[in-house]
Amino acid sequence: MQRINFDLQQLAAFIAVAERGSFRAAAEAIHLSPPALSRRIERLEASLGIRLFHRTTREVELTGLGRTFLERARAAFDDLAAATLGITEIGARQSGRVTIGCVPSAAFYFLPSVIRPFTEQYPELRLRIIDENDAEVARAVIAGEADFGIGFLGSRVPELDFEPLRVDAFVLAVRRDHALAGRAEVRWTDLAGMRLLAPSRASGNRQLLDDALSRAGLRPVFAVEVNRVSTQLGMVEAGLGVGVVPGLTLPASAHLALVGIPLVGPSVTRTLGILSRHGARLHPAAQILHGHLRAAFRDGAARADRGGRTPARPPAAGAVRARRRG
Repeated sequence: MQRINFDLQQLAAFIAVAERGSFRAAAEAIHLSPPALSRRIERLEASLGIRLFHRTTREVELTGLGRTFLERARAAFDDLAAATLGITEIGARQSGRVTIGCVPSAAFYFLPSVIRPFTEQYPELRLRIIDENDAEVARAVIAGEADFGIGFLGSRVPELDFEPLRVDAFVLAVRRDHALAGRAEVRWTDLAGMRLLAPSRASGNRQLLDDALSRAGLRPVFAVEVNRVSTQLGMVEAGLGVGVVPGLTLPASAHLALVGIPLVGPSVTRTLGILSRHGARLHPAAQILHGHLRAAFRDGAARADRGGRTPARPPAAGAVRARRRG
């Protein structure tokens, strides 16, 4: 087996060049001369036996293998930094990089409410958010592109562990001046003749809706279908219809323009939770954010139980090994 020798400084140099697309900018950022930075990259490429960058006189671009190595280098850099500094210093500094996947419906209001106090408490932590549909979030976690994810279809993916943390019911989003705005709840049959806005057929949310409504013998006509909940809520706010959305997509406090009304007959719910690769260990920085998100999920569920927007109780919090459905 070939022995590969490279160090933390070489990884830092590679990441700096890859993120900035320039040897000169990277050299300034990590306080090296351009020749010294070039020598570090050359030694790293020699150790790996591959070329990481295409170089021209004007620009630097990652090779295909360089792009593959970048995500692994970032993770390795954080792991090496943790080993070098020692777990005590990492605990004191709380530094590192965390990448999480998150379905857009949870990323719109819920995630920012968690991220803001988190970044204020741990300003040294760097965050990357992959806000994609549930299938893409699951793929990113399985591939190691995300440390963990927030989603709701984890029980369908055998490579993942799914920790259910909150039941989220679908609601009808209407403008505050809409005739239904004062209702305590709305039945699906009450929506006949209304211009309904819904998630696209490709989304996991739409699959949940279609399955539940089909079992209830209902086939509502959705006039507009959109990929992003932000687009859906924007159209409702503009008076273009009423929207069927997960309750978590509306803020916990009162929205200035919109009201979320529970939909019943049937009530359609989804279980949100944290997705992680089976058997994988989170690095220290990711563990910190993971703990904050778990606490935020449970706090939100507790508020809902006391009379909040989504009156559904979360399931048991223990991690559940995902299994294929027969």
